[in-house]
Amino acid sequence: MLVFRRTPVAIVSICVLPSAAAAESGYVYCDNGLRCVMAPCPSNSALDLATGEIIKGVSIDIDRLPREDKALDLSDKLYAGKVVVAGSIENRTQTLNGKQYTLPWLVATGIERASTDSERGHCSSQ
Repeated sequence: MLVFRRTPVAIVSICVLPSAAAAESGYVYCDNGLRCVMAPCPSNSALDLATGEIIKGVSIDIDRLPREDKALDLSDKLYAGKVVVAGSIENRTQTLNGKQYTLPWLVATGIERASTDSERGHCSSQ
């Protein structure tokens, strides 16, 4: 006669975040003065305040901002780099003019504060 014994089994789950999802940081996003005639255009940049790196050719996604932050007059403030934006950089694939590009996007989750003159240094409209 065969006897089967039940042995307790532990199930472990590990959540792995995609590599494109970086830790949240503070950024100064602005127009950098560069213009082009064919997309993708590197017209905007973001200064990562944690690393000092300037991410060129970045677009911004403000869909995750709280309602009160969206109510601010953001277009002028973002254009001139007048605010520090909380968020993370995410690479997204887009089709422009029939070609696929992987481009950086700043996914904004909040407005932290006004930026300083030195933080706006990479902006052309400072």
